[in-house]
Amino acid sequence: QVQLVETGGGLVQTGESLKLSCAASQGTFGRRDMAWFRQAPGKERVFVAARRRDGHEYYDDSVKGRFTISRDSAKNTMYLQMNSLKPEDTAVYYCGAGVVILSRTRDASGYDYWGQGTQVTVSS
Repeated sequence: QVQLVETGGGLVQTGESLKLSCAASQGTFGRRDMAWFRQAPGKERVFVAARRRDGHEYYDDSVKGRFTISRDSAKNTMYLQMNSLKPEDTAVYYCGAGVVILSRTRDASGYDYWGQGTQVTVSS
């Protein structure tokens, strides 16, 4: 069983930065593809960024150049550094894990495990 715990959300102003963390069960990174998704009120959960087991990284166009996904295997933790935040980045951010075929990397239904989410609010 994979357990995921997200932390690091908060309230910031436009242009500021936040760093989210996703603490995972030991051994998750080597066996699972990992990703960040976000869900705004009344909307579907959408892809933000992913780091697959092979080390390749993927970003949604809306965050490319502003967000960076990374991980520290020794700490079993994945991060999402978010810079130049915009009001449209406001959402609950979720960490997901699974054995995901490449074509479904950006599809939330491809991931088997989820954390509880952390709220990010960007004020204008």
